[in-house]
Amino acid sequence: MSATDPPAESRYEAFLAGERPEDVLIYLHEEGVGSIGALADIGVRVDDGVVLVLSGEQGRAAFERATGLDAMDFAGAAMDTDGAIDDDCTGGTCPDSDGSDEHDATFVFAFVEEQNEAVGGLYAEGDVRHGYAACSCGTTYSERSVLDGE
Repeated sequence: MSATDPPAESRYEAFLAGERPEDVLIYLHEEGVGSIGALADIGVRVDDGVVLVLSGEQGRAAFERATGLDAMDFAGAAMDTDGAIDDDCTGGTCPDSDGSDEHDATFVFAFVEEQNEAVGGLYAEGDVRHGYAACSCGTTYSERSVLDGE
């Protein structure tokens, strides 16, 4: 990040609106983070964790440092299981959930691909958010969804 970057809150809002396709979003649950205060200085503190919106390369490196996993390897594994990612990318609905509280997202990795009519499918309908989550139960899951542009 440079001195000319917008504040973390603005980057987060712009990401959710699909306006930062060059960035990635990382949500980290507070129970999995050693020092949430240090991360909150560069991210956005949410109810039970912190959200970072960083440039693609910087974000993938930060994800690996925080989780010990390569971001794209994690995404590749998580895409094998359909789940639901919250609109604010701070959690989701684990496909193995039985409604208990034991199914909290420990982290989420997300990025947006701009609308591409040539590709077809979801990509022809609008910008597509890819979200990948790890649940506290050990399940990983993903969701692709078209952003509504609001």
